[in-house]
Amino acid sequence: MKYCSHCGAHVSRRIPVDDDRLRYTCDSCGMIHYENPKMVVGTIPLFESEILLCRRAIEPCRGLWTLPAGYLENGETIEEGARRETEEEAGISPIDMQPYLLLNLPFISQVYCMYLGRITVRHCTPGSESLEVKLFPPAKLPWSELAFTVVRRALEQYCRDCQATIFPFQILDVSSEEGKNCF
Repeated sequence: MKYCSHCGAHVSRRIPVDDDRLRYTCDSCGMIHYENPKMVVGTIPLFESEILLCRRAIEPCRGLWTLPAGYLENGETIEEGARRETEEEAGISPIDMQPYLLLNLPFISQVYCMYLGRITVRHCTPGSESLEVKLFPPAKLPWSELAFTVVRRALEQYCRDCQATIFPFQILDVSSEEGKNCF
């Protein structure tokens, strides 16, 4: 950031009074410009005992499998955003959505909120961000072709919870070491 969005003057990074972090602060009007983490929302879409995955049509990780997820938009609830992302990427609207995982990725300033959501049809149509969509039983998930560490962690947790037949809401931390290749 070079210029203040309030008055247009130059900004510099400094620790404001009564704060503990470097912030972009306007040299003229004193406006503090806060940078906050991005919220990513998505679902683990379930058809009976199978999980719907989307093969990415865009970078990063084009051609690899992922869960439908993306950035939360202004004016949306996290559930609305997760449903919208599933509709955009897999052409299907999940029902009976339950908050399932919160994943912290502080090294890239992101927080993921993943829902479990039931889908009622076997055949889905990929959206523009997906090359294809496919249902996988947990035993046949394409582990070596997953796009992101957060997707792997979510699916690993879901598979563990399937064995226990209980799906409690959980918070997981993803380390920078885990996410060094494709977040």
